[in-house]
Amino acid sequence: MNAPLNHPMPLLELDVLRTFVAIAETGSFTAAANAVFRTPSAVSMQIKKLEELLGRSVFLRDARSVSLTADGEMLLGYARRLLALNREAVSKFVMPDISGIVRLGSPDDYGERVLPSVLKRFAETHPAIAVDVTIDQSANLRKRMAARQLDITLLTCSDCADTSDVEVLMTEPIVWAGTKGGCAHLREPLPVSLWEDGCAWRAAAVKALNEQGRDYRIAYMSAHTAGQRAAILAGLAVAPLPKTFLGGDLVELTEKDGMPKMGNYRLGMIVGPDASAPVRAAADHIRATFEMFAETGRF
Repeated sequence: MNAPLNHPMPLLELDVLRTFVAIAETGSFTAAANAVFRTPSAVSMQIKKLEELLGRSVFLRDARSVSLTADGEMLLGYARRLLALNREAVSKFVMPDISGIVRLGSPDDYGERVLPSVLKRFAETHPAIAVDVTIDQSANLRKRMAARQLDITLLTCSDCADTSDVEVLMTEPIVWAGTKGGCAHLREPLPVSLWEDGCAWRAAAVKALNEQGRDYRIAYMSAHTAGQRAAILAGLAVAPLPKTFLGGDLVELTEKDGMPKMGNYRLGMIVGPDASAPVRAAADHIRATFEMFAETGRF
C-alpha cells in the first residue's frame, strides 16, 4: 500500500507580502492601504488571511499604533527578499536591457529626504544602470546642467513654470517651521534660519517679512535641511520649509502666530537635450515617483 502524499506546503502570495511590508514600514494600516492602492478593509483582510495561513500573529495592534511581533520580524526579512527576487526576475523579461551611467543632481533637502528610496527602487528595476549623485544648490545645479556636467537635475524655484527647460514635478506651500511649544517666533527681531541668495525658500521668506514690515535677523545659516531642523528644534530660529517637511515636534507657524504667508514653490526637473536611454529611464522613474506622491502623499 502506498504511503499518502504529504499535504502540499501553502504558498505565500506576493501581493499579500507587499501589503505586509507596507504596513511594517509605515506603521499604519491606513497609510499602507494608500501605498498599495487598496482600501483599509481589504488590507486588514489580507493580513488576517496571512496570519491564518502561517498560524501566527505578525502584528501587535492597539488604538494608536501597529508593530511587528517576533514572528512578524522574521517574516519581514523573507518578504523583502521574495519581493526583491520577484522584481529582479520580472525586470529581466519586461524591462529593456539598458546599461550605463546617469549623472543626477539634487538639492540637499530632496537628496536627503527623497533620493534614497527613489534610487533603491530604480536599482531594483535597472540593476545595470549606475547613478552618480551631485548635491548642490539649485542655482549651481542649473549651471552644472548648462556645462553638461549633469544629465538630469532636480531644482527648487519660485516660478519654474515660466522656464522652458524645466518640467514641474510638484508644487506645494512654503510655511514657517517652529518647534512645538517654542517661542522663537515671538522674539524681536525675529530669529530666522536661511541660506544664501538663490534659495527659493529664502526668497519667499524675505519677501513676506519685508511686506509685513517685520524686523528679522539671520540667526542661523545652513545649506542642509538637517542643520535647519536642528536650529528650529533647539528654539534658535524659525525657518521657511515645504509643508511636507513638517512632522513630529516641527510644526507650522501661521498668521495666528504673527507669521506672514509665503505662497508656493515648485520642484522641477531638467533633462539634458541629448538624453541617452539610461537617462530617459531615470527621468521616467523620477516622474513616476512624484506621480505616486501626488496620489498617496508618500515617497
